[in-house]
Amino acid sequence: MLIKILPDQIAIPASSEITPQNIYLSRRQFIGGLAAGAIAGSTLGLPNHAFAQRKGSSKLTGVVNAAFSSTEKRTPYEDATSYNNFYEFGTDKSDPAKTAGSLIVKPWTVTVDGEVNKPVTLDLDGLLKLAPLEERIYRLRCVEGWSMVIPWIGYSLSALIKKVEPTGNAKYVQFITLADAKQMPGLSSDVLNWPYTEGLRIDEANHPLTLLTMGMYGEVLPNQNGAPVRIIVPWKYGFKSAKSIVAIRFIKTQPKTAWNSYAAREYGFYSNVNPQVPHPRWSQATERRIGEDGIFTAKRKTILFNGYNDVAGLYSGMDLQKFY
Repeated sequence: MLIKILPDQIAIPASSEITPQNIYLSRRQFIGGLAAGAIAGSTLGLPNHAFAQRKGSSKLTGVVNAAFSSTEKRTPYEDATSYNNFYEFGTDKSDPAKTAGSLIVKPWTVTVDGEVNKPVTLDLDGLLKLAPLEERIYRLRCVEGWSMVIPWIGYSLSALIKKVEPTGNAKYVQFITLADAKQMPGLSSDVLNWPYTEGLRIDEANHPLTLLTMGMYGEVLPNQNGAPVRIIVPWKYGFKSAKSIVAIRFIKTQPKTAWNSYAAREYGFYSNVNPQVPHPRWSQATERRIGEDGIFTAKRKTILFNGYNDVAGLYSGMDLQKFY
C-alpha cells in the first residue's frame, strides 16, 4: 500500500508557545557540549544507565519501508534530539536533552493486558523479536505549530495486537507511560496528572502506519525522544505518540488521556492534524519545519491528516470539527 506523503482556556506552560528559532539555535550550541553516553553491554546495546544522547550511541537498524516513508528532507539529528516535548523532563524544549540522562532504560518491560485472550509482559528483547524492524521516514506535526521529518525504527503496532488476541470487547487501546519521580524531574510539576496516558480506537491502533518504535536515525531511541519504546501515530499531533511506555491496555470505553483531561477544549481525544480546526489560542493552518526553515522563512501550509490520506476511511461519516 502506497502512502501519499504530501479547552477551557487554560494557560499551559510552554506547550502554548514556540521558542523563537534564534534562541533555539543558541540552545543547540549549549546542548552540543553535553557529554553523550556511549551505549554498550547488552543484546540491545542498552546500558543500566543511559545519558541523554547525541548521535553515535547504539546502532539499531531496520529494512527501509519506502511505501510508508516521506521523501522530504530529514530533520537533522541534532535538531530532532535537542528540541523536544517530554514534560516528564521539563516543560522547556531544551529540558529533555539536558535532564533525561536520569532515565534508566534497562531493565524495561511493557505489560499488555485488559480485554485480550493472551496477556503478556515483554522485555525489550521480546519486543524487538516480535516482528522485523523497519525504518519509516515519518513527518511528525506538533500541536504548537512546528514539524519534523524523522526516520523512525520499529514495526506496525498491529503485530503486537495480533499476538495478544483482543476480545470483542476491546474497543480502545490505552498507553501508560513511566512515572518515576526519582528518574523524571518534571514530575514535580503539576502541569499534568501523572502518569502520562494516551489512547487510540482499536482500528486506529491497528492501522499499518501506527508504529511501535524503538529507534530513530539508525540507532536506539535517545532518552529525550521517548526511550526505550514509544509509539508514533503520524497523522495525529505529536502528543498522541506516547513515550517511554510501560503498559498497553485494551479496554471497552474511551480512555482518559493526559492533555484531553487537563484541557478538553484545547486537546481533543482524536487530535488528528486538521488545518480547519484551530486551537483556541492559535491557528493550525500553517507550520514551521524545525532545522530547515529560518525564523523569517514563510511557514508551510498544514495538510489534513498530515498528508497521510490513507487514514481518511477511519473517520468516514464523522464530524471532524466535533471530534477534533
